[in-house]
Amino acid sequence: QVHVVESGGGLVQAGGSLRLSCVASGCTSTCGYGMGWFRQAPGKDREFVASISWSEEPAYLTESVKGRFAISRSVAKNTVYLQMNSLKPEDTAIYSCAVRTVNNAYHYWGQGTQVTVSS
Repeated sequence: QVHVVESGGGLVQAGGSLRLSCVASGCTSTCGYGMGWFRQAPGKDREFVASISWSEEPAYLTESVKGRFAISRSVAKNTVYLQMNSLKPEDTAIYSCAVRTVNNAYHYWGQGTQVTVSS
């Protein structure tokens, strides 16, 4: 059974940085085609943040985080990272990751990690 666990969240002041990790386990080799990060702020819908493939395909980031966030991966560890710099209060949310499968669908969601950015 595939299991996804996020870590690295916390409380940080505006302008600060955090590095989130997402580990997928239970796959026979790499999990799916890649992984994606999403976030959900209080009272808002979940939104896409970034995705990366296990192959050499380019990564994607949503417009609001470009230039501040970076996504990377370790294929050997079935792990993806989200480096978040220049954090803003509006980045406050629960950040979750999931395995990207066929047709860019996402499955096997983790429980998420809370990121809180104070002003």
